[in-house]
Amino acid sequence: MKLDKEGNTTFFEKKKTELYQELGLQARDLRFQHLMSIATRNNRIIMRMEFLKAVITPEFLLILDYRNLNLEHWLFNELASQLTGEGQLVTYSLPFEFRAIEAILQYRISKLQGRLNTLQPQILETLEALVDPKLLSVDRSKLHILLQNGKSLSELETDLKVFKETILEILDEEELIEELCLSKWTDPQVFEESTSGIDHAEEMELLLENYYRQAEDLANEARELRVLIDDSESIIFINLDSHRNVMMRLNLQLTMGTFSLSLFGLIGVAFGMNLESSLEEDPRIFWLNLHYLLMFLLF
Repeated sequence: MKLDKEGNTTFFEKKKTELYQELGLQARDLRFQHLMSIATRNNRIIMRMEFLKAVITPEFLLILDYRNLNLEHWLFNELASQLTGEGQLVTYSLPFEFRAIEAILQYRISKLQGRLNTLQPQILETLEALVDPKLLSVDRSKLHILLQNGKSLSELETDLKVFKETILEILDEEELIEELCLSKWTDPQVFEESTSGIDHAEEMELLLENYYRQAEDLANEARELRVLIDDSESIIFINLDSHRNVMMRLNLQLTMGTFSLSLFGLIGVAFGMNLESSLEEDPRIFWLNLHYLLMFLLF
């Protein structure tokens, strides 16, 4: 799928060798070995944001292998207008590659934000149900839900970390930032603007820093959820220990009661044997024995 500066869209299928030759790239340049990457080759920007694979030139944006990736809504309803400057992009007045990079980064951040917005209420609701001190036992179904949400949160934290590292690698190298400004080296007008006060490298750096900060904010929110889960697990364990102590104390009391009954049962057995003594003829002995038995059980 090819989108140009005017928002025109072209669909085509080509062999990889033909595509390499047309773009002036080599086979290794389009292998997309990493889940997230931003690189430049032969005045082309090669980007991958998980499933989204793109090649950016000063004249057009090429989206590769987009079918069956649930990208159609974004590609057909949002991306074209963003590239023509009609969308809500801060780089609408800058060269085409700025708008293409921002559109892709914005799409990636929105997906990460959507995942966090889905997980956050589910985790909070589950934790609220699990840390209720009135519950005598833990709902296994809630624990299973918390486990699944915890795994999803870990995956989100990993994706945010990789996203931040990808951008940070470029921010740490001024040469890489310069290389991303494709039009500066191909368009004389843009080159003249860059020498007369408009620093496109600085604009590119500000763009990347903006999305780095957004990813950092999302990572902080995810980290807060992780801390909340860990704290809630401690509370759950404390509640379980408390209930376990109550059950152990009750078990101990029952054991002592059983032992007391057995002990005083021996006296009853002694009186019930066919042995003669002066005590079995005294009617007060039975009530005296019963009285001591009850006093021992109560105290």
